[in-house]
Amino acid sequence: MAKLILLNKPFQVLSQFQDDQGRRTLSEFIPVPGVYPAGRLDWDSEGLLLLTDDGSLQARISSPRFHLPKTYLVQVEGKPGAPELQKLRQGITLKDGPTRPAQVEHIAAPNLWPRNPPVRSRKTVADSWLRLTIDEGRNRQVRRMTAAIGCPTLRLVRWQIGDWTLDGLEPGQWRATEVHAPARRPARKKPQGRRARGPRPSANGRR
Repeated sequence: MAKLILLNKPFQVLSQFQDDQGRRTLSEFIPVPGVYPAGRLDWDSEGLLLLTDDGSLQARISSPRFHLPKTYLVQVEGKPGAPELQKLRQGITLKDGPTRPAQVEHIAAPNLWPRNPPVRSRKTVADSWLRLTIDEGRNRQVRRMTAAIGCPTLRLVRWQIGDWTLDGLEPGQWRATEVHAPARRPARKKPQGRRARGPRPSANGRR
């Protein structure tokens, strides 16, 4: 069994245990030794971060080749219409190539904890909330996707990874569970090649 920790990472906290610049890190919240983040969540994003003591589980959660879905609650500037949402659902082209199709829908403003500092509001520009699910994890991908449709992200909260959710966790709170670790593949044996032979001597004894 592998140990798995679900943390509600607060805003402006690094997804690591040490920092040489004096910024807040996971060491302020997680007193459990021997666990490491499975993936990351940006310093200016909030929500679900998974940590584990098992390397194979860490890879299964964080590696993009497993396409584990991740759901975000996203406050954006403006209100994207049907054409903009369709672009996200079809996959949108970013500087590092096209994204995989996303699931996205408008939602009412969720009942979340207050952010500190609060999101800067503009009286002349409306904002709205989206529920957006992707199954890849490029650097700052959700923010780049909403910017590409003309609706910059104002607040980003990761709510769910696979079957694990943030339910019942306030910022900085965590809970631990145990899960079955993925089976490790046996190491492949290197094929034993034939021993190299030197050239055979010719009939007159020369090589």
